[in-house]
This record gives sequence, structure tokens and C-alpha cells, in this order.
Amino acid sequence: QVQLVESGGGLVQPGGSLRLSCAASGFTFSNSAMSWVRQAPGKGLLLVSSINGDGSATSYAHSVRGRFTISRDNAKNTLYLQMNNLKPEDAAMYYCQRSSGDRGQGTQVIVSS
Repeated sequence: QVQLVESGGGLVQPGGSLRLSCAASGFTFSNSAMSWVRQAPGKGLLLVSSINGDGSATSYAHSVRGRFTISRDNAKNTLYLQMNNLKPEDAAMYYCQRSSGDRGQGTQVIVSS
């Protein structure tokens, strides 16, 4: 069955960096566009970033453009999100999501001094 397992979240100070990973299994990863979405307490889901199957095309939410970088390693069936210059408003549960809608359990990002 489809499994998406996120890792890499944690507590970071404003201006810091984190790298999120998502290990995928149960489907042909290289054929699937993937995304990172996030949900802050009391707020709806935000599509943070997306990447196509071969990694040649990416897109970002306006609020993270220039600070976050999505990438993938199809040989390792892994999706990444490099997050730099983190802001308190980036604090949320981050999920990786397959184009079909499957989503992992998430990894928590806390941005606080």
C-alpha cells in the first residue's frame, strides 16, 4: 500500500533552516508529482510547493518562494523540502502529498526563539 513517511521537523529559531524528507513506497515514485502542504493550528491546508515526476518543474507558494526548495531523489524514492530563513509564520505540520491525494502523517515544524 502507499506509504509516505515524513521526517526532519523540529524546533528552530527564526532565521534557521530545516530539511524535511519524505520516504515513499507502494507506488512508482518517479511517475508521481509530489507536493508539500502544511497546516498551522486553526488554519486550512496550504500548498507549499510541488514538483513533477522527474524534478524538472517546481512551484512554490508566494510566502515561501526564495526561501524553500523542493527536490526529489527518484533513486531513493524520497522527496525533500529545504527550508531556509524560517519565520514564525512557517510553523505548522508539514505533510508530503502524492498527486492522487495520499498524504503522510506529517512532521511538526516549530519556529520560535
